[in-house]
Amino acid sequence: MNERLRSALAQSGLSVEALAEFCAVDPKTVGRWLAGRLPHRRHRFATAQRLGVDETYLWPEDRQRTSQAASNTRPDITDIYPNRASVPRDVWLTLLLGAVKHIDILVFSGTFLAQTNPHIARMLRERAEAGAKVRLCFGDPGGQAVAVRGWEEGIGDTLAAKIRASLTYYRSLVDAPGCEVRLHDVAVYSSLFRYDNQLLVNPHLWGQPASANPLFRLSRTPDSDFFERYMESFEAVWNIARPWAPEEQEPHRRGQD
Repeated sequence: MNERLRSALAQSGLSVEALAEFCAVDPKTVGRWLAGRLPHRRHRFATAQRLGVDETYLWPEDRQRTSQAASNTRPDITDIYPNRASVPRDVWLTLLLGAVKHIDILVFSGTFLAQTNPHIARMLRERAEAGAKVRLCFGDPGGQAVAVRGWEEGIGDTLAAKIRASLTYYRSLVDAPGCEVRLHDVAVYSSLFRYDNQLLVNPHLWGQPASANPLFRLSRTPDSDFFERYMESFEAVWNIARPWAPEEQEPHRRGQD
């Protein structure tokens, strides 16, 4: 029996029939999930989304199998998640708090970082004070690349608004020693989150939000160039990105008042 799924379903107040309808399957299929059968990946994601829990909480053995298969194929790939939303919050916190030399982040909006950790700016500043070099690179909300990505995801100007909202969390880092915040105007094919010799890579699938796309964790090893190639990509974008000035948002805010 999948007791975690049964418990989450009971706590949500959702019936087996309602979950089946949401996932577009027969109620008997949901019954098999409750009995221990592993659902199709899209159904696991939909179920976790509807119940408001991490997919890896409901089916931890699946992530273990996936990670083991990856490690058997490539030792530098230490973990694989079916989507970024399924990465446990503890993973992000542990990597951030353990970084001593480098923290590099390349995203469009990265809204989830502050939403899941409202103290992220303070924690990044503390890492910088301890000697780490912190570099954050967001999409330029007024740039062409953000407009295109917003169109691709079907959310229009919402992505630009999300970036502006996300940037407000990092105002205190602009003048903080060891911290830099820049804006890019390029097509980002993967969001990158580097913490020393660990790198989380979140590929972007066309038309889908980054949170719904797969994520894999790379460890820097002498026998693999994956880590280096992704970091070369980060450096290329960073070098053409421009420094962010918080006052840029003031005209936009006045226009909303």
